[in-house]
Amino acid sequence: MIAVLFIAAGCREKKAEQFHALPFPAVQLPTMISGQQEALEFMAVNYWNGITDASRTYPSDSLLVSGVRKDEVEQKYADWTAIMEHAGPSVWGKAMSNLYDRALACEKKDSSSNVFETFADLHQKYYYDPNSPMRNEEIYLHFVSRYADYEGLPEVLRSKYAREAKMCSLNRIGRQAADFRFADRKGRMHNLYDIEAETILLFFSNPGCEACMNIINMLNGTPQVAELIAAGRLAVLNIYIDEDIQAWRSYMPIYPETWYNGFDPDLVLRGNDVYCVRAIPSLYVLDAQKKVILKDAPEQKVLDLLMSL
Repeated sequence: MIAVLFIAAGCREKKAEQFHALPFPAVQLPTMISGQQEALEFMAVNYWNGITDASRTYPSDSLLVSGVRKDEVEQKYADWTAIMEHAGPSVWGKAMSNLYDRALACEKKDSSSNVFETFADLHQKYYYDPNSPMRNEEIYLHFVSRYADYEGLPEVLRSKYAREAKMCSLNRIGRQAADFRFADRKGRMHNLYDIEAETILLFFSNPGCEACMNIINMLNGTPQVAELIAAGRLAVLNIYIDEDIQAWRSYMPIYPETWYNGFDPDLVLRGNDVYCVRAIPSLYVLDAQKKVILKDAPEQKVLDLLMSL
């Protein structure tokens, strides 16, 4: 009996080795769709239907996802993030929900399939990693809240996803940003909600941070930003949330005087209960009513928005 099992296992391994990876099953637009926005929304929602078809029985391992090379799946995922961006927030929940439901169906049919895990990894890498230029906590929230509730995952993993969902739920796009107080270099106290401007750029930074310096140079080197500040249409609030106030004070000659430059005297912002500052630098854009327009957004996306004002 043991010999038979070894022979069967060997046959499966040989079959997997001989399997030729399939091309990615691209989604086809229905002929009745003609408008660009409608096409983008359809693509965003249905992009993964082919590879998450639970009736597929192709190999899935460290190199293959439902018969398709894993590196090709990741490239398609990067392409999909661009489609999601252009489709807009109104479709993000529906797109993520459809992908989750279909990936879960693959998982329930064959728990050894890595479709479910592959998409969990890709969601985290592209939409939640602080270094990802495509990071978007609003999109990630639609995924992570579903995974946190899935009882088929180990408790430690569900707890991790639940923590991430809680962090992503802070200061969501379209909602009022949390108010906080800050001290300026003279020790005077202010509040975020005291600032009056058409648009507020909230910039969490550290002295000595190279990436922060790059953002400072980018903003200083953009004449339109200076014009917006001079006209009172844009306010930049540059906030330090750690303890070394002396190091922060030493950077005063570097921080533009036309900005609001302050530190958190209460050290509440570093606690992740008011703002989830997962990495420095972090950029938010608020409107005149302090509603969040962009949250922890890549700097180029922030600059593009400022240039559109």
